[in-house]
Amino acid sequence: MLRSRRVSGLFACALALALTAPGAALAQTYPDRPIKLVVPYAPGGATDILGRLLAAAMGEHLGQPMVVENRPGASTVVAASAVAKAAPDGYTLLLGSNTTLTLSPVIRSRLPYDPVRSFTTIGLVADMGLLVVRSDMPGSTLADIVAQARAAPGQLSYGSLGTGSATHFGAEMLQSAAGIQMLHVPFNGSAPNLTALMGGQVQLALDTVVASTPLIEAGKIKPIATLGSQRLLRLPQVPTVAESGYPGLDMSAWFLFVGPADLPAPVLGKLEKALADTMASAALKKKMQDLGLTPAWGNGAALRERVQRELPMMRAVAARAGIRED
Repeated sequence: MLRSRRVSGLFACALALALTAPGAALAQTYPDRPIKLVVPYAPGGATDILGRLLAAAMGEHLGQPMVVENRPGASTVVAASAVAKAAPDGYTLLLGSNTTLTLSPVIRSRLPYDPVRSFTTIGLVADMGLLVVRSDMPGSTLADIVAQARAAPGQLSYGSLGTGSATHFGAEMLQSAAGIQMLHVPFNGSAPNLTALMGGQVQLALDTVVASTPLIEAGKIKPIATLGSQRLLRLPQVPTVAESGYPGLDMSAWFLFVGPADLPAPVLGKLEKALADTMASAALKKKMQDLGLTPAWGNGAALRERVQRELPMMRAVAARAGIRED
């Protein structure tokens, strides 16, 4: 009986070692080959450029190249679904956004991933967004725009980067906070959105700083407020929405790093440190700011907290505004 118990105990220990050895070995050697960073947007845009900047810098810290793979489609769902299904070994990562984790989940009834359980959070990286108006529109502050909207409920129209986009949600948050009603006109990208603004089809637009700044500098449109929590290096004179009379209101699009669920803790630790070291670089911050992005690093725990905090908020915004995609 005693011998049987000893054999059984030894077998259990051997089994436990066998089960943990692959993870331990992976952690010791990781990374020993290139890492794939999936970017859910087409090449050439601000998010793609951000992904390539981060990939190059993180690859140096990790000692292996990080290769960008563009997988656009379905408001980041295509890319996010692919990463959620990937092996949890640290060799497939996602540069996602709040669309991925807090917007699509509240407007789509059938999503091929869970915003909390399908991913391992690695960190936050940046915010962006800007409210602009036609150059000939009266007023130059958010208070002026709100006053015009209150005087003519439902008559001012605003352009966004599509139904269910961060810009759409941002405008709905502003309308709720200010007690105003405007007409939403969704567009498929910055070019048609800002073209419609300049052409007078809409009076306001929420868009990226990258696309808006050349038009601002040319005097074709004028900035009213930045959508995040900080002013922009490229447009330091433009106040935030919070500074414009709505404290605590953050309407920005924000970007993040995640991997598949169940990344081994040592692998996650290496990735978090590489991202933290990357985001600490003054040169990288300057490049991001030149793109119109606001560096906003936070670790995996901060990202989880932000997702859990904003999911119910965005669900309420979607319900109030009737935002649904299916």
